[in-house]
Amino acid sequence: MGRRLTACRNPWSKSDRDPTPIHLTREPAAVPTRVELCKADQVAAGTALRVEAGGVTVAVFNIEGQFYVTDDACTHGPGSLSEGFIDGDVVECNFHNGQFDIKTGEIVSPPCMIPVKTYPAMVEGGTVFIDVD
Repeated sequence: MGRRLTACRNPWSKSDRDPTPIHLTREPAAVPTRVELCKADQVAAGTALRVEAGGVTVAVFNIEGQFYVTDDACTHGPGSLSEGFIDGDVVECNFHNGQFDIKTGEIVSPPCMIPVKTYPAMVEGGTVFIDVD
């Protein structure tokens, strides 16, 4: 004979005979908020700009005309990545000289142990935007 399905027991019940079913629901996915960061012409090629907008503080990088955005704070200490030294697509933190890949946020060189958060950058009408959850 096949298996019989029964109601799930309520785990908070003091009785093993409580057939109250447990219903699991998912929270609706958060809708990202588009945040305007700066005008593209404010960030010269090979440089970065610190921007505070939409509840985040980020570094906007211009690497050969392509824009990339990371959290501005180094994951190792109080350094500001927008004030760091940029070499190609690598930024060196101005505090302990740890290095991150600007495009991916991955660690290039210690003492950093945690990658930096990145945000996909969009340029529309000469303005740089990101979506923030």
